[in-house]
Amino acid sequence: MPPLSSALAAAAALDPTTMLPPGALHPLRIAPTHAPWNYEELADLLADAPVVEAAVLVGLVPRASGLQVLLTQRTDRLRHHAGQVSFPGGRIDRDDDGPVAAALREAEEEIGLARAQTTPLGFLDPLVTITGFRVMPVVAYIAPEFVAAPNPDEVADVFEVDLDFLMHPEHLERIPLDYRGRRRDVLQFRHAPQAPDKRIWGVTAAILFNLRERLARAAEATR
Repeated sequence: MPPLSSALAAAAALDPTTMLPPGALHPLRIAPTHAPWNYEELADLLADAPVVEAAVLVGLVPRASGLQVLLTQRTDRLRHHAGQVSFPGGRIDRDDDGPVAAALREAEEEIGLARAQTTPLGFLDPLVTITGFRVMPVVAYIAPEFVAAPNPDEVADVFEVDLDFLMHPEHLERIPLDYRGRRRDVLQFRHAPQAPDKRIWGVTAAILFNLRERLARAAEATR
């Protein structure tokens, strides 16, 4: 059996809209409205103010070596998550027609991703951040001819990591820490060979963990 990333890349070449197994994603026709999957972990840290709705683009790029995940490193000048590895994205503006439109707009603004070069596939589960955002991850196929043009005000670097590496359970670790009176686990990937100087952790690692779990459940359901 070929590696997961190679199998998915081959499926993407035939039809990007069916490259992932059925049930791996929530359908595009309606964004999930259930509580963030990590809410209980962070509930005591959230302020009483309503969370801010946000969306990110989890881009999957087919390469000769298999499917890659597109990631960015934020500049040190940003207010939230400065210098961290992340997915393109941000808050959902009033003029955005939902999370998909917001994720595509942000990706175009941050890394120059034209909408004609991406095909949204579906949603992962929403999650919440300690900075008060309810994040809706939008998984999308990105055409292999895409060349990033990062906005220097927001993005310091754009890079790719092999999906197989990110989906391997042994490459993800839980870092225990005591914060505000209780133990919490922070997710963090071991350094990827393609990006040894990048620390993939926190919200970004949590989104990739959710992708791994949903892919595993979908694959199990088809057996």
